[in-house]
Amino acid sequence: MRDSLGWRKTFGVIAPSTNTSVQPEFDAMRPPGVTNHFSRIRIPNMRIETDADFQALMDAIRGTIMEAVDSVMSAEPDYLVMGMSAETFWDGLEGSVELEKRIEARAGVPIAMGSDACRAALKAYGPSIKRIACITPYQPIGDRQVHRFFTDCGFEVVQVRGLKCRSPVAIAQVSEKELRDAILEVNDPSVEAIVQVGTNLAMARVAALAEFWLDKPVVAINTATYWWALRKNGIEDKIHGFGELLAKH
Repeated sequence: MRDSLGWRKTFGVIAPSTNTSVQPEFDAMRPPGVTNHFSRIRIPNMRIETDADFQALMDAIRGTIMEAVDSVMSAEPDYLVMGMSAETFWDGLEGSVELEKRIEARAGVPIAMGSDACRAALKAYGPSIKRIACITPYQPIGDRQVHRFFTDCGFEVVQVRGLKCRSPVAIAQVSEKELRDAILEVNDPSVEAIVQVGTNLAMARVAALAEFWLDKPVVAINTATYWWALRKNGIEDKIHGFGELLAKH
């Protein structure tokens, strides 16, 4: 029997406990008959001022991620969506593939990850896209992982702009103006697409506006991830207000 509200699909979503952006953005993109069910990766709101601090944050996430998977899977969702991003880029394309295998084996259902989703989104915009710029909330150690992943996927990464947010909660406090300025900073005529990672950056709306004015793809990771989850499950609804990806692809 189908879930009475999620009669098309029920999505289990895992996100850090400090993340306040991914849930409202995913819910805003949700079409009728699809429901989102969140489980939290329990981490402290720790200070992040150095690469060592960022590594400690990643260790904290890795320590409780499977607990979050087990928790949400007790609701028996049809599909699992990763509402976190740094870990999905870690150790490049090879690390992303290995993480996907581990999570799927634990969950027993297929998953959508931010790294895969961003790569798929760029391909959806057209095979000619090769030169990209990235925006992250990370310290340099995280930026290097993002650079490595996209390079492994065959893209030329022109620039990675890390915002160096001082804590996990502080990521959600980055203003739309700051995000706009970051987009303008990494944009130049040679950049064919801009990709934002870090699911606690609330950039879905800003990315859609920037895409319209710059006349080039601006991929927000939460938009890409939810788009990828829908399309992987055969849900082709066109959803407006979040850019071309959800509206046309």
